[in-house]
Amino acid sequence: MKREELDNPDLDLDTLLRRFPRLAPAFLNRDMLCVGCMVAPFHTLTDACAEYGLSQERFIEELARLLE
Repeated sequence: MKREELDNPDLDLDTLLRRFPRLAPAFLNRDMLCVGCMVAPFHTLTDACAEYGLSQERFIEELARLLE
């Protein structure tokens, strides 16, 4: 997965975490409840970052590093 794909506004968290389960610790380390959340199929990284007050740019950079 390339950085551009992480920036996809239509990519829901459920799909993201199913395809790339190694990203789960990045969410869990921040006490984000996205992993296994019933709303994950309807939320994006943008939604999650807004909900948890995270810099979307920085969080996506971290996720991209985990996928290298």
